[in-house]
Amino acid sequence: MAMNFSTSFGIFATFAIVFAIFVPAVYGQHDWAPAPAPTSDVGTTIDQGIACGLMLLALVLTYLIHTFNAPLDF
Repeated sequence: MAMNFSTSFGIFATFAIVFAIFVPAVYGQHDWAPAPAPTSDVGTTIDQGIACGLMLLALVLTYLIHTFNAPLDF
């Protein structure tokens, strides 16, 4: 006897809910020490500099793309 779509979806949904509930509980039982706090802000400064540069690049590209796509007849 073949299973229809709703039956197979129900079985899949049941397994998905069971795994979503119990799998994180299995991994949450480790008592490892947390990572140590960073000793300097050099990495954060570099990350913020790269992010600022990428945002500036995106702003320039957006301006150029919209400038070239704008109609020239007013």
